This record gives sequence, C-alpha cells and structure tokens, in this order.
Amino acid sequence: MIDTSQPLVEAVNMSKYFDCGKNRILKAADDVSFSICRGSTLGLVGESGCGKTTTGRVAVRLYNPTDGKIMFEGRDVHSLRGQDLREFRKKAQMIFQNPYASLNPRMTVGDVIAEGMDIHRIAGRRERVDRVNELLSLVGLAAEHSGRFPHEFSGGQRQRIGIARALAVEPEFIVCDEPISALDVSIQSQIVNLLTDLQREFNLTYLFISHDLRMVRYVSHRVAVMYLGSIVEIADSDQLYANALHPYTQALLSAVPTPDPRTERSRRRLLLEGDVPSPINPPEGCRFESRCSRSKAICRELRPSLRTIEGSHSVACHLL
Repeated sequence: MIDTSQPLVEAVNMSKYFDCGKNRILKAADDVSFSICRGSTLGLVGESGCGKTTTGRVAVRLYNPTDGKIMFEGRDVHSLRGQDLREFRKKAQMIFQNPYASLNPRMTVGDVIAEGMDIHRIAGRRERVDRVNELLSLVGLAAEHSGRFPHEFSGGQRQRIGIARALAVEPEFIVCDEPISALDVSIQSQIVNLLTDLQREFNLTYLFISHDLRMVRYVSHRVAVMYLGSIVEIADSDQLYANALHPYTQALLSAVPTPDPRTERSRRRLLLEGDVPSPINPPEGCRFESRCSRSKAICRELRPSLRTIEGSHSVACHLL
C-alpha cells in the first residue's frame, strides 16, 4: 500500500564528489533531489557511469554525501549516531549488482543470511535457524541449501540469497542496484517478479537502479532519468513513457526494442552523437548540450534546474 502523505526517503540537493588527486574532483552525483513514498518504487535509469550506484550507496549511508542530505522518515540519516544509526541500518538494506562478488565465499548460505540478524541480535540460536529456513523458502530455495557455499549455486540462485540476506533484518527500504543485469534473460523476470511479490507482502519501498528501461517500466511507480551525475527528468512511470520531454529521455526510449516486427521496422531511432563529457570536468551549462541536436546558446552558458512542467512531471531543460 502506497502512503503518499509523507516521503519515506528523500534526497535533498545531494552531491557526492571523489578526490582523484592532482586537484581533480570527480562529480559522481551533483545536486540530486528525489522522494520515494512508502510502499512505492522509484526507478533510476541512465547510462553506465552516470552516478546511479553512487546515489544508491549514499541513500543507505555506505557513502557520506559531499553536500546536501538524505532524509529517512524525516531525519537526516548522515547525522544519526549510536542506537539511532543501528535502527537505520536495520531499516535500510541493499541488494548488490553482482551476485558472484557480493556473497562471502567462505561462509555458508545460512551464515550469510543470518549475519545481519547476529549483528542486530534479532534472534536466538533456535529462532535463527527457523528464520533462515523461512527466508530461503520465501525466495524460492530449500532449507537444505543453508549448509552449502555460494559457489555451489547459479547466478539466479545467488541473487535470491542476496535478497534473503537483505530481508533478514526486516527492512522498510531496499536499494536494488541493478539486481538483474548479471543474470540470464530467462532468470531476470523471475527475480523481478519475486521483488514485486515481496513488496506487496511486506509493503517495502524500493530504489530500483537499472539501465533496462523495459524492466524499470514494469516495476516502478515513478522513474528518474540520470545523466552525468544529475537527474534530468522525473515523472510517474506511465506519464514518462507516454510523454518523455527531455531529449536524452526521448533518445533512451527510442532505443527500447518492441516485440512487433512491423512496428520495430517503422520506428524512428534518435541517435546520439558525440561522447559523454568527463565527470571530472563537466560543462558549465547543460551537461547534455554537446549531444543534443536542439541545443541553443543558453544551453552552453547556464545549467538548467529541475522544474515542474505538469503535475509531478519535472524536467531540467531550457527548451521547455
């Protein structure tokens, strides 16, 4: 059930920079703002290297922001200390992109899943075993799998183990960092359907990071499009896919294949020319200007701010 009364998670002018040495600063995320209502999913899409994963890691406090803040239940998560921080760690979890690298190969599956419960002292020895078996069943695995090691499982099964680990501490908010990109196509839909079912059952809130626009449309209530560290468009899912306004979003959607061969042959692709500017030395104006066929002088001189065009549809573009 989606609660629209107050956002559960909110990014407020959040920026994350990395010092690359020799006076070079990489602006991975720059002045990012969004909100996610309880029980809903915000899809975050964009090209590789645009800052999606960095944004997700800041949201769960794996990184500290350079500027701005992340709000959770109305509180700045990066100001939390002591018991308040422990409670936030329980409520906010992350499913990592690579199911092969994100599981400790020296721990059994049961220990991997129960590690969070041990840290937060959620269950005793007997309850721990029962809870692990319950979580394995919940994600489509068997109780006997708890004694095996990660290398004995396929990629899809490992991702299910990662999902079970995230659920072990009963979180409210989960960052799904491209959870299907390393999986076979035949497995991707199973994992997405599992995440959707779990959201309905436990009223979970997701930040779903992906570059697969078809899958993002399926799972997301709202979608934010990111380019070179900044959000350039954000809207309700149906509205964005039906009426994309930013030239970058339009180009991304034009690249999504359709299942109808006749429609696919007659469809007009919007091809982007030029290279993505360096995040170490981004342009002063619009960061998409060098690849936009409709750019004007103001686009080179002034960076556009994210502004509301209609309803909850916001775009950062001088052309609108």
